[in-house]
Amino acid sequence: MNRKDLMDRLQELYENEDSRITINPHSSQRVALVYPNTYFVGMSNLGLHIIYKEINDQPDSVCERIFLPEKKELEVYDKTKTPLMSVETQRPMHQFDVVAFDVTFEMDYFHIPLMLKQGRVPIMSTDRTDFDPIVIAGGPCATFNPEPFADFIDACIIGEGEGLVTAVLNRIREGRSNGESRESIIASLAAIAGVYVPALYTPQFDEDEQFVGYHIAEGAPHTIYRHFQPLTSGGETVIATDFTEFGAMYIIEVARGCGRHCRFCMAGYCFRVPRVRPLDILKEGVDRAEKLGKKVGLMGAAISDYPEVDELVTYIRSKGMRYSCASLRADSLTQAVVDGLADSGQKTITIAPETGSERLRRVINKGISEENLRTAAQLSAKSGIQHMRLYIMIGLPTETDEDIDAIIGLAERTQAHMAEVGCKGRLTLSINPFIPKPFTPFQWMAMESQKSVEKKLQYIKKSLQKNRRIEVLVESPKEAYIQGVLSRGDRRLGKVIAACAMDKGSKSFKTEMKAAGLDMDVLNYRERDFNEYLPWSHLNMGLHEGYLESEWQRSMDEAYTPPCVDGCKRCGVCK
Repeated sequence: MNRKDLMDRLQELYENEDSRITINPHSSQRVALVYPNTYFVGMSNLGLHIIYKEINDQPDSVCERIFLPEKKELEVYDKTKTPLMSVETQRPMHQFDVVAFDVTFEMDYFHIPLMLKQGRVPIMSTDRTDFDPIVIAGGPCATFNPEPFADFIDACIIGEGEGLVTAVLNRIREGRSNGESRESIIASLAAIAGVYVPALYTPQFDEDEQFVGYHIAEGAPHTIYRHFQPLTSGGETVIATDFTEFGAMYIIEVARGCGRHCRFCMAGYCFRVPRVRPLDILKEGVDRAEKLGKKVGLMGAAISDYPEVDELVTYIRSKGMRYSCASLRADSLTQAVVDGLADSGQKTITIAPETGSERLRRVINKGISEENLRTAAQLSAKSGIQHMRLYIMIGLPTETDEDIDAIIGLAERTQAHMAEVGCKGRLTLSINPFIPKPFTPFQWMAMESQKSVEKKLQYIKKSLQKNRRIEVLVESPKEAYIQGVLSRGDRRLGKVIAACAMDKGSKSFKTEMKAAGLDMDVLNYRERDFNEYLPWSHLNMGLHEGYLESEWQRSMDEAYTPPCVDGCKRCGVCK
């Protein structure tokens, strides 16, 4: 394989796409939309589709996509000294005016410096000149805590990108046309509400090397408020391709945000308040999927919570189409939804009780009962869906040995409920270690030790191994503890991530942490104080001061917080 083969591969991907977007590669402003993972993974990310359309809808901008090459291809890029190129025109990354990263998962942080280097863009923002692209970032990770990768980024979009990305690009275009310096343009972006410019915020540490806050440049806002977008139009696939994780699927965003107040869930706090799209708009998306012969993928925090979900799935089924749901809640699951999934050929229903005990579900405010789970299991089995998957977390706050035993009991009882209605399928427990996230009531909590979590995992697997109809799948605890550091880390992690990217990626993390004088155990196992200034304390999701602390106390009291309702002013977001 040589350089021409790499270009041919990108051209082949582009030619096999069915796109609603016509790009003008000669537009005055060239924007590379970069997903820090492969095309196969990235093209299933709906946010990428939404932002791609918005930028290309602007008359003076062209947006092209760049993805992390597959491992074998990356070796060829290295060997042939070929810069990373766009799918659309094979334009090298360094020839774009703006490079925009969509950062969705912590483990993709290691790919950001790697892709910048391969794209011939200086990794550290301080090393860039007026001839280099301006590098921006958005997505969930840029919203809740961009500090670990802030050294690589000139400006971050905090919150939802729609509308805000256009304002940022317009300011960059204006600055460049006026001959302003790179430094001046980037500093001016901080005046746009919802934009965070890391260079204007210098981290400060005390004599014990503990982060204590920022020195904020004159004129920069002391608080950056997240950007919030009303759902006034459709959010759906704009480029259909078979070569992706959800290749046969046309994704439609049914709703955004969640008002269920699960206390472990960052998305429920950073993207509150819940909003739904009108049924007529969703039907138009279904019609477009039908023309492409695609299965419909319904996207949202909890599809079964959508007020008109039965009408929506009935419309899809009336066209003889298939669909699937990104997430379902046991307490709002309907017969119409389950029957439609069964008719769509779905073999497994997935529910997330998160834990086995009612007590611990009160702590995390999950708000579903075992009776809800029983109903969901039996609804699914009666519809012909033979298998069920339960998402479980271990290491949750206040968890005891009795709560671990409750997971085993829940699995056994749920499998028995399936058998009661003649289902001979398999129950799968997908178990992950709990990771405290910013902007949740558990953001101050210490993670449970890795050794303790691994011991609990082995106990659960051993206890259930005799039941052939129960399968236990375990996420890598090692990776979870890297994510734990990254999710709540400060800017010192930038050099660690960059060093890992030039070595073995996340496999080098522990070694590079030690080299940087940072202790993973201290960062993961240290309980934070309520009064402590956290790396994300200068970002604001619209919550009342003290709201997260009060929710933490309610979790300790096992007190229930009801879902969002119209007119509620409880958390402050709707003020």
